[in-house]
Amino acid sequence: MAERPGRKPRKPHSAQVVRTERLSPHMQRVVLGGDGLAGFAADTCTDHYVKLLFGPEGVTYPEPFDLERIRAEFPREHWPVTRTYTVRSWNPEHRELTLDFVVHGDEGLAGPWACRVQPGETVRFLGPGGAYAPDPDADWHLLAGDESALPAIARALESLPAEAKAFAFVEVSGPEEEQKIDADVEVVWLHRGSRPVGEALVAAVRALEFPEGRVQAFVHGEASFVKELRGLLRVQKGIPREDLSISGYWRLGHNEDGWQASKREWNARIEAEQENGAAAA
Repeated sequence: MAERPGRKPRKPHSAQVVRTERLSPHMQRVVLGGDGLAGFAADTCTDHYVKLLFGPEGVTYPEPFDLERIRAEFPREHWPVTRTYTVRSWNPEHRELTLDFVVHGDEGLAGPWACRVQPGETVRFLGPGGAYAPDPDADWHLLAGDESALPAIARALESLPAEAKAFAFVEVSGPEEEQKIDADVEVVWLHRGSRPVGEALVAAVRALEFPEGRVQAFVHGEASFVKELRGLLRVQKGIPREDLSISGYWRLGHNEDGWQASKREWNARIEAEQENGAAAA
């Protein structure tokens, strides 16, 4: 029996910070560029993402940067950790990659970094990944998410042709977090205030009068409300799984390391429960 070939090592991209911009009180933009992006492309999906690599404070790595070597020679606690962010835009002509970060003061790792990073600093990342883009054959589109999904929703809306029919719901903390999106679709901005994350979003999608025809849905954000909307769309509305891009980007009370460690099991359990519900409906 032939041996299965090993997984090809992932080679990180290297880029430099070109500029930064504060978009709103809780959203920071970082634009990356440089010759290290010569082999990068992110133009097939509107939910392309990259995994930024952050080394522990005080740890330096030999050059040239080699992730496989680091993992072979350094203790695990000195390995870089990853944080996943959606590609807000990719300009191949100018070779510029734009990433938007939700920030909450000094909380977390990537948000504070995005607020303090300076032009010229080097950034390393893996990717891109991604799986969703609006299907031109769908009769209409539904997009719903919180701040973490805003870059992907905005990019999807901006890719839609003028004649496309779509409903977009974005939940943010308040009106100061709304952003201008260069699209013909009117975004319904839902202001969370003191309510739990996703409560307003779930209510808005439940209240929507679904048009006739095939819908393609993109629903991402905090895992608990995503679970509830998955049940609504998959079980109650009977939308086929292949027409749903739906997953928790994060989970309340978990950092990315903890959430990613349990995400596969969480999604599999929820999907199994709801697939059984859809079959019984």
